[in-house]
Amino acid sequence: QVQLVESGGGLVQAGGSLRLSCAASGRTFSTYAMGWFRQAPGKEREFVATISRSGITTYYADSVKGRFTISRDNAKNSAYLQMNSLKPEDTAVYFCAAGARASYVRVPDYSYWGQGTQVTVSS
Repeated sequence: QVQLVESGGGLVQAGGSLRLSCAASGRTFSTYAMGWFRQAPGKEREFVATISRSGITTYYADSVKGRFTISRDNAKNSAYLQMNSLKPEDTAVYFCAAGARASYVRVPDYSYWGQGTQVTVSS
């Protein structure tokens, strides 16, 4: 089992950057693929990016490809989402999640979730 806590959200102007962090408790962090998802008001939670257990393989939603970068540090039990060139449509609550495989990009594929961190991008 793993507990996840996100941080790093906030208010930023369009074109700006933010770095989200996800701190995991437990000694099994490296056995999980990690994902970032987001949920805007009135919308379904959606896939943003995932990373394999080793950190070698990553997947991105088309809407963030080239702007966001997912990474992890297994020694620090942490995952990150670097977000550049932010747009107002990136405004959402961002969640990190732990799952079995990075190629899984559906919400039901992830067993463990953080509480989320709000990202607001002003135009």
